[in-house]
Amino acid sequence: MKGYEPAMSSPQPPEPERAAEVRRRFAEEARAERPDLALLCLLVGAAGDGTLTEAGIDAAQIGLDELAGRLPFRPGGPRAWATALAELLGGRCGFGGSPGDYQRLESSLLHAVLRRRRGLPILLSVVWMEVARRAGAPVYGVALPGHFVVGFGPPEEQVLADPFDGGRVLAGADAELLVAGATGAPLDPSMLSPADPLDVVLRVLNNIRAWSAARPERSDVALWAVDLSLLLPSHPARLRYEHAQLLIQRGDFLTGAAELDAYADVVSAVDEPAATRVRQQALAARAMLN
Repeated sequence: MKGYEPAMSSPQPPEPERAAEVRRRFAEEARAERPDLALLCLLVGAAGDGTLTEAGIDAAQIGLDELAGRLPFRPGGPRAWATALAELLGGRCGFGGSPGDYQRLESSLLHAVLRRRRGLPILLSVVWMEVARRAGAPVYGVALPGHFVVGFGPPEEQVLADPFDGGRVLAGADAELLVAGATGAPLDPSMLSPADPLDVVLRVLNNIRAWSAARPERSDVALWAVDLSLLLPSHPARLRYEHAQLLIQRGDFLTGAAELDAYADVVSAVDEPAATRVRQQALAARAMLN
């Protein structure tokens, strides 16, 4: 692993055969009885970075194992675990984030976050969770609106830490301030519940889609992010519409039109006028072939 690196061009997706294999493995793991969060995030990285090989995925998993081996043996309760993770990952290893990290696709790719030690809050939280889990900590993700953090211990003893801020242990009002800053609304206790691993992966992919939405020239990134999102057992139905629009935008008019028709069939059960509009868009896409 290396420290912070200067900006460079964003990674490029793999060749079609490798991309198909990554999607197959991602779908298989997403439907496993106990999905491996680290592997799913690494497969997201492989979908976005053609240089990430199977050996690279294995090396990243080994790197997480090695970091876990550097933690003290069962340091104590939730606060002791949070402090130990902050001292190792945020302190000695220098993992953390800054506003500039939101501008880089690598900040959403786990293998790159492990290499650069920089990333978005949710990817840094994945590092915290995976290292802590390997060491036996009672750890889980906490999907606060606008800012992902990690939690340690049961609800009555819960300790929150912010990996984006080097693992800083949050005081009582800190979570409330994070939520208020992101939404303007008060903190609801339900927001402190452990996040499901597949919901974490979907939120990672949503961040990637948001990154590409601000960069129309990178519709290739949006397409693979939506592709993976659709492979998750549970996902927003409207992603099918977004997928169709991306295909049309990239010149695959017939496939995009077919997907619009399929989406219209789903929508018609609840909103026939909206379904009609989608079918008209499908006709317009087919007309682009003339």
